[in-house]
Amino acid sequence: MQNNRKIGAEKERVAKEYLEKEGFLIEEMNFRCSFGEIDIIAREKNYLVFLEVKFRSSYRAGTPAEAVDWKKQKKIYKVAEYYLYHYHIPRNQPCRFDVIEIEKDVITLIRNAFGGL
Repeated sequence: MQNNRKIGAEKERVAKEYLEKEGFLIEEMNFRCSFGEIDIIAREKNYLVFLEVKFRSSYRAGTPAEAVDWKKQKKIYKVAEYYLYHYHIPRNQPCRFDVIEIEKDVITLIRNAFGGL
């Protein structure tokens, strides 16, 4: 049985391929800083998009998107703010927070899954 990190890395790769087919330009995978990590950072049209990838093999623990609770959202905001600061991206850059749900082999992109900066 694969461990959770290997499964997560595989699902992030699947999500990346899906996003590229949808026209996203991938900027970074697994951006880490002292505040946490963002799975995928990409561009779609004029938006800088911060994406969280969530996988579930069953509904026992709820849907994948339900795992991105307010605590996780707060962490993602902090990492996104650091990313903007670190790369000197202007504060007026339109940003969006999306979630990619992977349930078995079904991929669902939830745009604007939660508020923005």
